[in-house]
Amino acid sequence: MNHIFGPVNSRRLGRSLGVDLFQEKICNLNCIYCEVGVTTRLTCERAEYVPTADILREIDEYCRDAEKVAELDYVTVTASGEPTLHSGFGKILSHLKNVTAKPVAVLTNGTTLSDKQIRRELSLADVVIPSLDSALTESFRRIDRAAKCLDLEKIIEGLVTFSHEYQGQLWLEILFARGINDSEEDVQALRQVTGRMRIDRIQLNTVARPPLESFARPLSSERMRRIAEQFRRDCPDRPVDLLALGAQQEDPCGEQNSSSAVNADKEALLAEIVEMLKRRPCTAADINRTFHLGGPDRVERLLAPLVETGILQQRFHGNRLYYQ
Repeated sequence: MNHIFGPVNSRRLGRSLGVDLFQEKICNLNCIYCEVGVTTRLTCERAEYVPTADILREIDEYCRDAEKVAELDYVTVTASGEPTLHSGFGKILSHLKNVTAKPVAVLTNGTTLSDKQIRRELSLADVVIPSLDSALTESFRRIDRAAKCLDLEKIIEGLVTFSHEYQGQLWLEILFARGINDSEEDVQALRQVTGRMRIDRIQLNTVARPPLESFARPLSSERMRRIAEQFRRDCPDRPVDLLALGAQQEDPCGEQNSSSAVNADKEALLAEIVEMLKRRPCTAADINRTFHLGGPDRVERLLAPLVETGILQQRFHGNRLYYQ
């Protein structure tokens, strides 16, 4: 399948099946911290970049197995880029709601919500997780490197409007990079914006995996906790999660349902690993937890030929070695 991946075990969403609407990175941002890589098509244009029928066909194929569907907690709509730029987004969301009784979550960068049509389509989701990395224009441009067609004020107004129209769960994610968008002025501006929104929870993140740009560096645990406390003081009843700290860190390469993978031939297994690494970098330990291959050492031996031929690359981030 080209658009269905997982399921993965997510701290936020439990056992989640992913639906990726693109096969290349089509986005209106080119964020310095992005794990997917450089945006190949920087655009605000909404179009059918991948045939909607192909995505619906894969959803139907997966959903034919009632036992697999029963094991899911969520179906998560995402993209190698911004999913709402796909003109079939609403149709895909509606189809998911019709063919599975499982709740649907959407991961979005939140930049398109000034569009009434997109807000209507997105209202079908049970959980929406938009992001907002800065409420100051200079910081926004530095961290998200937005297409010229985007205006931060319109983005913020779209998020605020959607937050009061939407009836489902709304979780706002904010990612901080050291020296880019983490000043007290930045935090204060974000607190002012979130104070205008109806949000069920705020999720704070930092650069936890190999980023697109080497200068995108993580904040310290102490700094992240101090920022979290500021948001908690604003609204004590609203949860504030730290996604990139200790036991609370989410593992996007979390354990998948891999019984078929361990029984598959080597070529099919490697293809499955490569598909996962296209979406985000993982360590040998991450890959082992996903596919149960007998330990990180065995993973390294298995992937060595792909590294030698250049299909995979290795990159250190912090003190950990990632495959991508």
